Amino acid sequence: MLEHFFTCPYCWETISMLLDTSVSNQTYVEDCEVCCNPIQITPVFEEAELINFEAISIDQ
Repeated sequence: MLEHFFTCPYCWETISMLLDTSVSNQTYVEDCEVCCNPIQITPVFEEAELINFEAISIDQ
């Protein structure tokens, strides 16, 4: 597991998330811990190292 900090695309607060490094490509939705809006999370790992991270808003 890896703790990663990023900015919420809705409220612009810095939030942290634990990422599973055992899966190289992932896409899932998590709610912001501050404003509760859904964020699409896409981390990419190579040999358990984070090489790309995207957190985008989901249009409701």
